[in-house]
Amino acid sequence: MVNGIIIIPTFNEIENIERIIRNVFSQRRKFHILVVDDNSPDGTATRVRTLQAEFPESLFLEERMGKEGLGTAYIQGFKWVLKRDYEYVFEMDADFSHNPNDLIRLYNTCRRDGADVAIGSRYITGVNVINWPMNRVLMSWLASRYVRFITGMDIQDTTAGFVCYKREVLEAIDLDRIQFVGYAFQIEMKFKAYLLKYKIKEVPVIFTDRTMGTSKMSGSIISEAVFGVIKMKLKSLLNRIKV
Repeated sequence: MVNGIIIIPTFNEIENIERIIRNVFSQRRKFHILVVDDNSPDGTATRVRTLQAEFPESLFLEERMGKEGLGTAYIQGFKWVLKRDYEYVFEMDADFSHNPNDLIRLYNTCRRDGADVAIGSRYITGVNVINWPMNRVLMSWLASRYVRFITGMDIQDTTAGFVCYKREVLEAIDLDRIQFVGYAFQIEMKFKAYLLKYKIKEVPVIFTDRTMGTSKMSGSIISEAVFGVIKMKLKSLLNRIKV
C-alpha cells in the first residue's frame, strides 16, 4: 500500500511537470502525486490530465480558478490528502530545485528515525545551493538566520519548501488559521509544528535553481516574510497565536 503522497503546486510549469512526475514515479519507493494547479495559461493542468490516463491510480489533480498563492495551494492539497489514508505528506516544487532522489531520505527520516517533520535543508551542512547568484544565496541564508533568531526555532533552513510531514502534524495544526500565502507559509508551518513540540529534523540536500520556467519570487512575498515573522512571534509570546 502506498502511504506517501507528494503535493506539487504549479503555475506555468509546462516545461517541467511531465519530467518531475515521471521522475517521482521512477523512484524505488512508490509515491502518489497531487498536483495543485492555479489555472496555468500554459496548459500545465492539461498535461497532467493527459498523464492521468497513464497513471490513473497514482496521479491526482486539483485545479483552482487563478493564482492564489503558494500557501493556499498547499492548504488545499493538505485538506484533500487528509480525507484519504496517506501517512506521509510531502511538499515539493515542480522545477527540479528539489531532487526527487531525496524523497526516500525524507521519508526514512520520518518513518525510521522518528521525526515528525523532515526538512530538506540547504544550510544544515554549509550552503548547498547551485546556480543561484551570490546575492540571492546571501539573502536566503540571512532570511533563515533572521527567522531563527526571531522565533527561537533550532532550524537552519527555516524557509525550506522541501518537507515531509507525518499525518498527525497536519491534523494537529488548524489549517484554516494559517495566515501567510507566500513563501512565509513555509515558516509558519514549521513554527506551529515547533510550538506543538513535534520533532523536527533537517536532512542535508543540494538545492539546484530551476533551468526552465520562471521564478515566482516577488517583493511582496519577501515583505510578508520579514514583517509577518515578527507579528507571528509576538502573538506566540502573548499566547494569542492559534495552532
